[in-house]
Amino acid sequence: MKSFASDNYAGVLPEIMEALQKANELHARSYGADEITKRTTALFREVFNADVDVFFVFNGTGANVLSISSATQSYNAVLCSDTSHIYNDESSAPETFTGCRFFPVPANEKGKLEINTIRERLIRKGDVHYAQTALLSITQSTEYGTIYRPDEILALSRLTKEHGLYLHVDGSRFFNAAAALGCGLNDISGKVGVDILSLGGTKAGMMFGEAVVVFNKELSKHIAYKHKQVMQLASKTRFIAAQFEAMLQNELWRKTATHANKMAELLCNSISKNRNIKITKPVKANAVFAEIPRSWYEPLQEHYPFYVWKDSTHEVRLMCSWDTKEEDIINFASAIDALPQNI
Repeated sequence: MKSFASDNYAGVLPEIMEALQKANELHARSYGADEITKRTTALFREVFNADVDVFFVFNGTGANVLSISSATQSYNAVLCSDTSHIYNDESSAPETFTGCRFFPVPANEKGKLEINTIRERLIRKGDVHYAQTALLSITQSTEYGTIYRPDEILALSRLTKEHGLYLHVDGSRFFNAAAALGCGLNDISGKVGVDILSLGGTKAGMMFGEAVVVFNKELSKHIAYKHKQVMQLASKTRFIAAQFEAMLQNELWRKTATHANKMAELLCNSISKNRNIKITKPVKANAVFAEIPRSWYEPLQEHYPFYVWKDSTHEVRLMCSWDTKEEDIINFASAIDALPQNI
């Protein structure tokens, strides 16, 4: 069975399996003091063309909690999209561990935050009765599978700097965004003023693990202690680092992310021909959002699981992965065509 539910459903890249096997051959120092972690951190600095600090973590929620907690105090507030993962899909973990108030800012129809909408929330600075805004978080690619261009991120960065805020990027599908834009990883992060990045690895084809990439040295003062405090410091860090090393070498990430993106485009083109299907969001990365008849949910999900995004409008999310094949999409489209069409 193949799934269009999430790129988390996909297996592990062969190159990642090989890297894990190599990392498993000998004993190594623990908690990031090993040679693989040191080597991979140096590779991050080369790839991002910046003197970044890198902290490897177990999962995406942990990456976001560590990133945000390193830039805030418990009396602060965080601005994020009303559709963001940190606000809707990480339970209360970000607020519990950081102690911050999270204010949802309405995203536009493409799932992006806009300058004027953010400005409306930059209020009551210095008011002890109000949680003081310290950080803006955006998602790349967005929850709608759309992408912030470098100039858009730069504009957001300038706004945050104008108001003394940090800019965080939740990059669980960051590789997909960079591949779609045809740019380097730094072109949509440090180069355009991002202070800290949660870089996803699991959705890209790793077995487990994410990385927190720190561009702003001000945030490096305490983050190592936060790393331990939020329970994300792995004793066998080398097994996360080794996967990222494989992912970054020879731009493996670009090859696999480009494939997933192309499969999403093919999926969109294949199902949009059906008169009962309406594509609701621009397809920019590896996600397709579509409205389909409610009666199709169960027969389709029996063989091709997917998530219902908004049941009131019958909108579903279809995700493609590094291992999605053209035949999977052809078979899915055929399954759709076999359903009752007079609806």
